[in-house]
Amino acid sequence: MDISFRLDPEVFIGENTLSMAGTIASRYGKQIMIAADARLDQQLIGRLKNVLEDAGLNAIVFAGIDDGSQVDLADKIVELANASHCDLLIGFGGEKTQIIARMAAIMAPEKMPSFDLLEGKTNSGKFFPFLAIPTEGLNVFSTTDYFLAADPRNKLIKLITTPARLYASIILDSSLFGILSGGTAAAYVIESFFFAVEAYCSARSNFISDAVLERALNYYAKLLKNGNDMNAETFAQAGFLAAVGSAASCPGIGAALAAAINARCSIPKPVCSAALFPALAERLAAARPEKMARVASYLGNAKAASTAEAAASAVEGIQRVMTALNLKTSLSEHSIPLDRLTAAAEAARGLDLTANSPWTVSEEEVFKILKQIL
Repeated sequence: MDISFRLDPEVFIGENTLSMAGTIASRYGKQIMIAADARLDQQLIGRLKNVLEDAGLNAIVFAGIDDGSQVDLADKIVELANASHCDLLIGFGGEKTQIIARMAAIMAPEKMPSFDLLEGKTNSGKFFPFLAIPTEGLNVFSTTDYFLAADPRNKLIKLITTPARLYASIILDSSLFGILSGGTAAAYVIESFFFAVEAYCSARSNFISDAVLERALNYYAKLLKNGNDMNAETFAQAGFLAAVGSAASCPGIGAALAAAINARCSIPKPVCSAALFPALAERLAAARPEKMARVASYLGNAKAASTAEAAASAVEGIQRVMTALNLKTSLSEHSIPLDRLTAAAEAARGLDLTANSPWTVSEEEVFKILKQIL
């Protein structure tokens, strides 16, 4: 298999790397727009603003993105960014903030409406340089040349293509990961582990993705053994490796379904991912037994007599870890009617990335997965 691989953004990883924002942003101009997560502490937003201003830059803050925000909020950011003659756009916050800000950076120069972008319109190569500062770690689409967003008109996910060289940089500051405090840590780590496993087993996997994702899986497995006492630096490093590996390989139907259910029902995506993981792991064990056997070894499972048995033990190991961390393996408590998810699941199955799953993702098979997790 021929391999063409390019990692688009420059990435800074480590505690307090937020201090690099002024240096990076100053390469692009003086006017900086910050699209910030509404859940962030105002002192944290003020800290970023001070870093930029200390570098001689003018920073304008839009702090209205929260979990309930729709992607058409990108239209408002585009309007403000153009009115302020923005030179660079910063996405500062969780996954929803990164999606909306990434869309705005693509749309802004041509004042493209968000619905046009969702319907597949491409820009002419003009965009605002985008600096991503995630506060929940990197997600599976952080370094791919596409990402998923929900259309607010029907709550179905769409795939959006990212122009080459969109990213000015990614700052992965482990000191910002508030998600790793309290009882939420395990859900975020198991979701990241799930997506890394799926990319590792993808039909598009290759020696580059295998090498990087195996390291990421090893890190995630060590984090999960620590329960809710998660090391932010290890999580940052694992997330970077998983994002690079996913870009070299490809996410699959699991990542698509998690995004689709989240969009349709507003259930937190890590919860959706946790419910899906055992069901998808069963299918991956049948389709890629040699790789799932390797996953089992990271989870510390005893050596099995055959590859198939080792792969099956990976499924058991995943369920055991999730039980120990009090993570739900179904969405039954949310009482979601199956009919409500049918269109969302079909939209997920229809995405191009789904074709890279290592098993045939038929309409009937997706229906079985939904029944299994509901």
